Amino acid sequence: MDLRETIQKLRNYEIRIRKALNTRLQGDYHSVFKGSGLEFSDVREYQYGDDVRTIDWNVSAKGHGTFVKTFKEEKEQTVMFLLDVSASQEVGKYGANKLDLCREICGVLSLSAVKEGSQVGVIAFSNKREKFIKPGKGMQQAYRIISELYNLKNQSQLTDLNAAIHFTMTMLKRKCIVIVLSDFIDKDYDQALRTLSRKHDVVVIHLMDKREEDFPRLGILPLYDPEQKKAFWINTSLPGFTKLVKQQFLQNRKNLEELCRQQKTNYLAINTTDDYVSALVRLFRIRNGK
Repeated sequence: MDLRETIQKLRNYEIRIRKALNTRLQGDYHSVFKGSGLEFSDVREYQYGDDVRTIDWNVSAKGHGTFVKTFKEEKEQTVMFLLDVSASQEVGKYGANKLDLCREICGVLSLSAVKEGSQVGVIAFSNKREKFIKPGKGMQQAYRIISELYNLKNQSQLTDLNAAIHFTMTMLKRKCIVIVLSDFIDKDYDQALRTLSRKHDVVVIHLMDKREEDFPRLGILPLYDPEQKKAFWINTSLPGFTKLVKQQFLQNRKNLEELCRQQKTNYLAINTTDDYVSALVRLFRIRNGK
């Protein structure tokens, strides 16, 4: 599938999501990407009954009267995608592995966000910063994101989610929606994710493949680790091996879900065999409290 076909596919998916949400949420689609509160607008002279906590003391100190700050609803939102492009994301069927789905989900949600007037940006990471697309508005920004992710070639195969989260926090100066797309096969990122969740509206999209939970029993095989760039001979028919693989997978997922629950962070698990459009509709319904 070339880039033009990919964009058309994602546009069709975005329309499908929009129609589903407009039907089920009574047109409340904008609240998925709405602003996160109030922002400073201007100052005016103090009037009887005004909240003294809104007094702008810096302006009032100039001696021309007492002034209070006025605020307006923060309508423009920034949506930042934090996208894991490391080698572990390449598990799954050709053209539909975890990384393929991450790119598509990022593209679909970018199209959705720019249609609601939001700014959209991307940080693609391995154990390095592979691509940084500064937040911008408009349909051309969404097309740029789709195109650059479609053509992205990694410098590294490794993963460092902790470093990626810390970089994200240094780049974002105001509260944003941060959508993290990863298989979360990494360690020592918990505290960074907690801090990110306290400062921003975080959505965790956990990508997985069924073979990570139920590894097929195929006898003695050389299993290649793309991150370490090494092959290991493993007897995949041993009950102990398949049990260990499943335990590690389930424990990792349980830990991530619990972390998100504690931080009141939206969590969505998507398998490479899932219809991710339906999964995104479910996520948006949760974000709207429906």
